[in-house]
Amino acid sequence: MAETKVPFYGHVAQYQNIKKELDDVMQEVILSGQYIQGPMLKKFEAQLAEYTGAKYAIGVGNGTDALWLTFIALGLGAGDEIITTANTFFATAEAIWIAGCTAVLVDCDETTRCISPAAIRKAITKRTKAIAPVHLYGQTAPMDEIRKIADEFGLFVIEDNAQAFDAAGKNFKIGELSDAVCTSFIIQKNLGTFGDGGAIWTNHKYINDTVRKLRNHGSPARDHHSYGFNSRLDDIHAGVLSVKLKHIAAWSDRRIEIAKIYDKGLKDCSFITLPYAVPGYRHVYHLYEIETKNTADRDRLVDFLVSKGIDAKTHYSIAIHQQAGFPWGKDARLVGPLDNAEKNAASCISLPMFPELTDEQAMYVIDAVKSFK
Repeated sequence: MAETKVPFYGHVAQYQNIKKELDDVMQEVILSGQYIQGPMLKKFEAQLAEYTGAKYAIGVGNGTDALWLTFIALGLGAGDEIITTANTFFATAEAIWIAGCTAVLVDCDETTRCISPAAIRKAITKRTKAIAPVHLYGQTAPMDEIRKIADEFGLFVIEDNAQAFDAAGKNFKIGELSDAVCTSFIIQKNLGTFGDGGAIWTNHKYINDTVRKLRNHGSPARDHHSYGFNSRLDDIHAGVLSVKLKHIAAWSDRRIEIAKIYDKGLKDCSFITLPYAVPGYRHVYHLYEIETKNTADRDRLVDFLVSKGIDAKTHYSIAIHQQAGFPWGKDARLVGPLDNAEKNAASCISLPMFPELTDEQAMYVIDAVKSFK
């Protein structure tokens, strides 16, 4: 294998850049002796609520739990349909199934690759109870249009924001046009901890109160329990996230700078399509996703980049409904055609993208892509 010249992730470099801050906060938690639902978690939840502008923020075990705990808190279950997109990570649909609901998969927009409002409208039935738009690759879905549809049909909106922390629309912030926002803090995310983690933010007190009980064995107070689960964000992760939250805006700005370098350097490559940023939106490039115009070129280009020492990857190369484990039957419904989602899955390539990526590394990637064929 070729020596890796451009890695896909910058986790270690990021740690080295803020090592003292992170070491100090982890030491603080360790010496406090309070590691689960302690003061550091409360501190981070307050900081997250302030940063997002929400009334409430609740730390949970991971992003998947954030979704299904929210669905349950909203009273969604057997017989209820939740509409989401077919071209995203499997966990979005998986969370719908864990909650006992039916996942209704629809197509994405041809340009943005986020969920299509027209496809949402086409999929609504009497059983539809909610929409779960995914802010794919770091760009928000068209929440203003989605909110209008939800209001027209009386639907809940739960944002899957695992890929777009710190993003925004032209006239809206994430969370302003929904009932709740769910996010992941796994290390690969723009705001990530050293392991798993997740959170929900909302302006609804009943969601906040219900999720807080559900995440901790149904317990509103010590020794009092009802139906619940074990899904808590540990204090040491909360401490790491508390430190990183101070840097997230600058890191997002750097991602945008790198995207501009890629855009400029690759704009004349006739065999690929570059990511589209909606004018006025803050696209934070969790992933810099290109697509090969010929799907047959995708795997060849990935292999070529890897041979040059570039750790290119695919996200997500198999659409949810094309997965071998897709539960055909009452648990899922497709409203097609799903041509855009399937094209996205078959042609997508993720180029290295992280705040610590240097201009020189970005140019090396550009030169390698341009030399393909």
